[in-house]
Amino acid sequence: MKPAWLNKKINLNTCSGMKESLRGLRVETVCEQAMCPNIGECFGRGEATFLILGKRCTRMCGFCNIEKGKPEPPDAEEPLRVAEAVARFHLKHVVITSVTRDDLSDGGAKLFADTVLNVRERSPGVTIEVLIPDFRLSAEALRLVSEAAPDIIAHNVETVPSLYPMARQGSDYRRSLEVLGFIKEFFPHRKTKSGIMLGLGEREDEVISVMKDLRSVKCDFLSIGQYLAPSRRHYPVKEYVEPRRFGLYKEKGECLGFLHVESAPYVRSSYRASEYLA
Repeated sequence: MKPAWLNKKINLNTCSGMKESLRGLRVETVCEQAMCPNIGECFGRGEATFLILGKRCTRMCGFCNIEKGKPEPPDAEEPLRVAEAVARFHLKHVVITSVTRDDLSDGGAKLFADTVLNVRERSPGVTIEVLIPDFRLSAEALRLVSEAAPDIIAHNVETVPSLYPMARQGSDYRRSLEVLGFIKEFFPHRKTKSGIMLGLGEREDEVISVMKDLRSVKCDFLSIGQYLAPSRRHYPVKEYVEPRRFGLYKEKGECLGFLHVESAPYVRSSYRASEYLA
């Protein structure tokens, strides 16, 4: 049973119009695919995180509700449709993410770059954040996305390294740190961001160690939220972390030098994303 501080009411009535419009444009959002608990709040104020490169992921993370399996070929028209959605809803800050596409030679980097460029051309005043997979640490792919000049490049480490074998099959903690480090090394003015979930069985000292690792690669922003299992088939919740501890992690992150830390039970990587640049 969830504790009282997680009894958040989700009002889907506030987002029915936006969902209908997105369906008409054939544009997907991670808000729906990942069953995000903030969907009503974000859609209600006209914010969304766009999901490109299809609905099926080639990784087998045990915590994620994104469908696994063989993906469809990339759709070259998708960047235009995302740009149309951004313009139609007059968004001021856009988050673009994707499933992991290990089946593609560039991991989908070109479609990321094309989406950023199309959104920027159609809506010049918008700030753009991309939440990217690790691209298997391809320098060419990381350069391609970085050169499209998004305002924030995010890549989530998700959890502590000791839990990767159980929760993040197919991913590598050190590789994720190197993704963030590569961007800062070759594009030092680009803001970087990462996120972790709590409640998977991590220890407090492990969380602090991850925060220090992220700062060692000059990561600018950090999000910390409570993991909530999408179903009984997914990785189980080991602990419901009290709000007080989220507050302590926020204080620690700020002391370590992060420019902005969002840390609370219902925080997700893209939640209130525009506030990181405020």
